[in-house]
Amino acid sequence: MNVSNQHLTKKVVKERRDYNTWVANETLEDYSLRYAPKSYRKWSEFLIANTALGGISFLALEAIGASLLIGYGFLNAFWAILFAGLIIFVAGIPITYYAAKYNIDMDLLTRGAGFGYIGSTITSLVYASFTFIFFALEAAIMAQALKLYFHLPLSWGYLLCSIVIIPLTFYGVTLINKLQLWTQPIWLSLMIAPYFFAIYKEPDSIKYWMNFVGDSTINTHFNPLVFGTAATISLSLIAQLGEQVDYLRFLPDKQEKNHWKWWCALLAAGPGWIILGVAKQLGGSFLAALAISHGISIVEAKQPINMYLAGFADMFDNPSIVLTVGTLFVIISQIKINVTNAYGGSLAWSNFFSRLTHSHPGRVVWLVFNVGIALLLMELGVFETLEAVLGLYSNVSIAWIGALVADLVINKPLKLSPSYIEFKRAYLYNINPVGFGSMAIASAISILAFVGIFGAYPQAYSSFLALGIAFILSPLIAWITQGKYYIARTNPLREIISLNPPLIQCSICEESYEPADTAHCPVYDGYICSLCCTLEANCHDRCKTRVAEDSSRESKSILISFWEQKVLPKINLRLLRFCTSFAILTVIVSTILGLVFFLKITKSAIFSDRDISLLTDVFFVLYALLLVCCAIAAWWFVLSEESRQLAEEELDRQNLQLQTEVQERKRTQSALQELTHELELRVEQRTAELSETLEELKQTQTQLVQTEKMSSLGQLLAGVAHEINNPINFVHGNIGYVFDYTQDLLSLLQTYETEFPKKNIIIDELKEDIEFDFICEDLPKILKSMKLGSERIKEIVLSLRVFSRADEFHIKTADIHRGIDSTLMILKNRLKATANRPEIQVIRDYAAFPPIECYPGPLNQVFMNILSNAIDALEEDNCDRSFKQITIETKAMGEDWISIAIQDNGSGIPESIQGKIFDAFFTTKNVGEGTGLGLSISYEIVVKKHGGRLRCVSTPTDGTRFLIELPVYQCSRSVS
Repeated sequence: MNVSNQHLTKKVVKERRDYNTWVANETLEDYSLRYAPKSYRKWSEFLIANTALGGISFLALEAIGASLLIGYGFLNAFWAILFAGLIIFVAGIPITYYAAKYNIDMDLLTRGAGFGYIGSTITSLVYASFTFIFFALEAAIMAQALKLYFHLPLSWGYLLCSIVIIPLTFYGVTLINKLQLWTQPIWLSLMIAPYFFAIYKEPDSIKYWMNFVGDSTINTHFNPLVFGTAATISLSLIAQLGEQVDYLRFLPDKQEKNHWKWWCALLAAGPGWIILGVAKQLGGSFLAALAISHGISIVEAKQPINMYLAGFADMFDNPSIVLTVGTLFVIISQIKINVTNAYGGSLAWSNFFSRLTHSHPGRVVWLVFNVGIALLLMELGVFETLEAVLGLYSNVSIAWIGALVADLVINKPLKLSPSYIEFKRAYLYNINPVGFGSMAIASAISILAFVGIFGAYPQAYSSFLALGIAFILSPLIAWITQGKYYIARTNPLREIISLNPPLIQCSICEESYEPADTAHCPVYDGYICSLCCTLEANCHDRCKTRVAEDSSRESKSILISFWEQKVLPKINLRLLRFCTSFAILTVIVSTILGLVFFLKITKSAIFSDRDISLLTDVFFVLYALLLVCCAIAAWWFVLSEESRQLAEEELDRQNLQLQTEVQERKRTQSALQELTHELELRVEQRTAELSETLEELKQTQTQLVQTEKMSSLGQLLAGVAHEINNPINFVHGNIGYVFDYTQDLLSLLQTYETEFPKKNIIIDELKEDIEFDFICEDLPKILKSMKLGSERIKEIVLSLRVFSRADEFHIKTADIHRGIDSTLMILKNRLKATANRPEIQVIRDYAAFPPIECYPGPLNQVFMNILSNAIDALEEDNCDRSFKQITIETKAMGEDWISIAIQDNGSGIPESIQGKIFDAFFTTKNVGEGTGLGLSISYEIVVKKHGGRLRCVSTPTDGTRFLIELPVYQCSRSVS
């Protein structure tokens, strides 16, 4: 108890958490660990439903139907598929409703509906297993099609079918929405068409299908044992509800105006997926029977590519077309479903590892991880063991769904659990025995039944045992525990969530979130988002410590108290941890090896007794080696945990020292404040003396800022010009060739018409549809226009490069005339005529003199300032003049000086302000239209930087004339 109190009094130092680019970008992340906020749910009900239903394209449904038909006969397979579909539909209604209502994924729904924060970790693993098992199955089907069409080896096909899914799933729902929308019509038409053609051309195929008994004579009549086994396999699809939920959580809020659309989308894409799923399973069994009737072997008839090739054979007579269409259909179907499998798996792994490691590198990392596991399963041949894998898996997944449904439809109406879904770590117990306990017990019993421990009938109906036991145990455990393990502490924000409150800022990552996605953290004494709460490793759930202690104290028995107080302190903690970890790993390894041995060896007819004995010895040797590895892993885990705890204790000590230091600094700060007050009094006495100096510094600083801005602008223009230059040169240089090639092609077409004048109806209709004559006439004009446009862009780019001279802020030899011309090119748009004035004419009178030494970049800035002022003056001139013009005159002044005169014919500058135009911050423009720094900076550049002269002469009749005089050589001047 002392240790606990010490932890409660420690204060965790708050440090801002910055997420990496993937986690911060919700277009990639899709709120993988969070509630989906209203701001992100921007898609319509139809689009969400269409995307969710797009995932039903997986051909494993047909493969399952074919396997059931061949293994158990039509009668048993038919009723097993229908009965399993009915159970899945009924179970899907409450699950999808609550997920869409609270906008949460399958993991968040599970943890809040009876499993607890850590308890749902197991279901995340179950769900992740579903995604990569079916990803492997679907990619294997696609690889078989690629092998058949392209003769690509299966191993390479597996790799290709896995890698291609990653970029399609990278951007989450945003890209998957578009993919499903574009491919849906093609997929539906190719999926449905073979059935109509097969029934039309081979009407006896239905009778053959309905009388098909499979590979055993006991399947001629309905057999309860066979029916139960087949239903168990079909029920493994129940976990697909998780993938439907992953999309339905993005439905908009249900309101009065969208009430019917919301419910239609929910039912169609939620539980309604199994209606199409049942149809696809039955359709797969029909196509398998059709393929067998065409002479395909029973083994190959289970492969969807061969099923649909049999169906497409009734549509097309050409075998090449049949193979092409069949391969295209398989590729489209498998891409549509595997983006869903990969996306759902990335969400499940994100939830699983975020709670185990308290870190989240991003959903994209777990996307690649999920695809990698699926690729490994494909290389190990998962498709060959489809029935065994799904039969075993269904027991666990059905127990999970059974416990979840029981909580939603029984516990909540009976008020044995909260009426709402609480998913945030801060308010949940780590383990809730209601859901977690029900699933664990039901899974254990059903798996024992599945392997034949309890006899033939329990083995056949193991999945129904899992469903029934979990469904009964959930309300029973909830009633026994009185539902106290659902909520660890009250959420103070719950009452205002439905009132559309403002966003709340997380005190850790400092981003804003909706209240439904935040919790109050007493450790940090502020609000924290659900993701930061999930990844927090230093708080040790102190917000729930007192609640957990009170609950534990109430439920302790005398024996447990004796163990904790008398026995446990005497046992070496390190040894206890090692034994516990080793025991857990041993149970896992034993279970996996035992099930593999049972499914792969004892049930196989190809092994003799001697082979089984030999393989048993091999399994025991492998088991012993794995136990050694488990011992090493357990010891490593114990040591790493101790290291982590020592590091945390050291951090706690440093935190306490830091808090002490903070207190000391606060006292020091108080003393400094008193001293500061005294200093302020002294500073006030000196303020008057420094005011003039500060004003000068302010002016200088403003000029420097303006200069830096112009420098940055020059660099930007230079960069833009450089980046545009290469592609525009490429375009400009190739337009001529395109023009010549077009003329040659048109000449070739005209020659064809001349040499082969015979009319062709198809060609004439095509020419009329595309307006061939108009194209021949208009295409050369378009190319000429493009050439003129590219020449114009090339001139602008050249002007930008000359004007910016970003790399020429040092003394260089430069052509003054090029700098003036580039500036005029940039200002060309302002010289054009407007509604208020005619076009401004520019008259250039350049003298011939060689380049001079100067600072090209700053000098171009001078030309820009003076020419811009001249244009402004002509635009503001209200005098009725027949023309407006700017004259630029250059000439040499001996061998060492040149002059540039820039004159406009505006109304001139009044004499009262001519003496102020070069002063900083003096301007005749309104507030916000100019700073008055342009001419001041120009004066600095010409006079101080170049050692030249800048003068202004203005008369009301002749306009304004700026005269720039510059020395030809700057070598003797130092860089200013």
